Amino acid sequence: MTRSPLRPLLFLDIDGTLIPFGATPEQYPDGYPTYPYKQREVGAHPLLARVDPALRPRLMGLPCELVWATTWEAEANECLAPLLGLEQLPVVAWREASYEDVRRGLHWKTRTLLDWSEGRPFAWLDDEITDTDRAWVAEHHPARALLHRVDHRHGLTDADFAALDEWLRAG
Repeated sequence: MTRSPLRPLLFLDIDGTLIPFGATPEQYPDGYPTYPYKQREVGAHPLLARVDPALRPRLMGLPCELVWATTWEAEANECLAPLLGLEQLPVVAWREASYEDVRRGLHWKTRTLLDWSEGRPFAWLDDEITDTDRAWVAEHHPARALLHRVDHRHGLTDADFAALDEWLRAG
């Protein structure tokens, strides 16, 4: 996929964002919702059955360039992209975070995402974003950025898409 200079980037995490986890039995008394994928589609990743297929049209309809920003790395294109009917997406290759960043509370992905964006506007959807990351990006990134924390227990919700849509429209 070629990188478009006109559209903002959307850095997309998987665990906790597309695949919800960690809810209490009270939150999901019958367990997490699962979707009727064929076993060959979810393969050795049983949690993939939690990925809502309704995410595909919502993600595809966004006026931005989707980029995998996950520890799944290339496996995101092997497992998630076909499951959701997405084309192969660019994948962020992670570098090791500095001890100083981690000590200050900066997420280990933050610097790499700023470098990868090359100054372009971006949104980042992840379940581990903190105010420290937001402040650091605001200070070091020349373009607009939305760092949106997704509740890992529920994954992407209507409210998350509304926040993203509002940010994209404001640009």
